[in-house]
Amino acid sequence: MSLTPPDTHKSIYEDGTYLASNPTWHMEDSVWKAQRILAMMTKNQLTPSSICEIGCGAGEVLSWLHDHLPGHTRFTGYEIAPEAYAECTKRAKDRLEYFLMDPLNGNVPRSDLLLLIDVFEHVEDYMGFLRRLRMIGRHAIFHIPLDLSAQTVFRADPLIEQRRQLGHLHYFTKDTALATLRDTGYEIIDWFYTSGATELPARSLKSGLLRIPRKALFRWRSDLAARLLGRYSIMVLAG
Repeated sequence: MSLTPPDTHKSIYEDGTYLASNPTWHMEDSVWKAQRILAMMTKNQLTPSSICEIGCGAGEVLSWLHDHLPGHTRFTGYEIAPEAYAECTKRAKDRLEYFLMDPLNGNVPRSDLLLLIDVFEHVEDYMGFLRRLRMIGRHAIFHIPLDLSAQTVFRADPLIEQRRQLGHLHYFTKDTALATLRDTGYEIIDWFYTSGATELPARSLKSGLLRIPRKALFRWRSDLAARLLGRYSIMVLAG
């Protein structure tokens, strides 16, 4: 019997629909995300012997971590999209393996550290999903996009675009994201903001022009910048 309830939204990752809108599987952001994962691990002195990523996409985050962490650590990635898994197989190496499967639908080894990098906002029953994940990891690092801001609510179109192009079903602020983790049984150990909008190459003229006010407001009031202007995420370490 499956440990996860039916999730009809999963089909867009399995039938090529998601690939059509996201042909790179966001690989251009992978090193940036991996560097922030490593920063969280270093800050909290985490030295896991096993790391498992759920929804690993093309596998580049794990591949980078594999090359920048001690040689005793083993890495496992799980992905349900066949096209993304095909990219993962190009990155498999000693101590790093990938599987085309939903880890909650089978018996998988418990890992010291789980990675869920921009994942649970895509899952229909996201709270049930999070509760079940606690069985297969001692600690977890989440990267959660904060799609809800004054700007996105006022304009409306950005949220619909996130849903159409990126498959986001649930939208969070910092406070609702952290509350979701607590409500599903996690203890928040540490967290910090990340900002692809100011740290990654600008993807549009508008995005580039907003860098200055985003950076200025964030230095003054980080919470206000996230709530007002948006395009921030949080990296969270939980136990």
